[in-house]
Amino acid sequence: MEETKETPTQAAQATIPQPIPAGESKFKSILIGIAAVIFLGLLITGAVMLLVGEAETAAKWRDVFIIFIALEMLIIGVAIVLLMVQLAVLINLLQHEIRPILESTNDTVNTLKGTAEFLSKNVSEPVIKLNGYMAGLKRLIDLVVRPGQ
Repeated sequence: MEETKETPTQAAQATIPQPIPAGESKFKSILIGIAAVIFLGLLITGAVMLLVGEAETAAKWRDVFIIFIALEMLIIGVAIVLLMVQLAVLINLLQHEIRPILESTNDTVNTLKGTAEFLSKNVSEPVIKLNGYMAGLKRLIDLVVRPGQ
């Protein structure tokens, strides 16, 4: 039995969603727009027919919509309170956890900068100078031992 193995490129291409062609996207947008206009037209027509009809029916629908709007305001109020709590938690996180991490990271970077400067002055420069002196000495020895070359 022969197994086929996917290469990493094939696996990556399989997981990346392919873009929708521009024509299909435009057609879907137009279709959704037409459906929204038709729905809105039907909604307005129904509301006008209810309000023009009997006063009792209009009053009942008005009361239903008032109750619906009150419930919607209650849900929006709860959502705003939840958002305020989440915002308070985020501010607390930023002030008490992220700021100390950033400060310690800054201290670490400054320490590394000082260490790099110290190593550059006390290790790298002497090694480079010694390497230059050794190259010069080698060249001098080569000239003394083999003068024709």
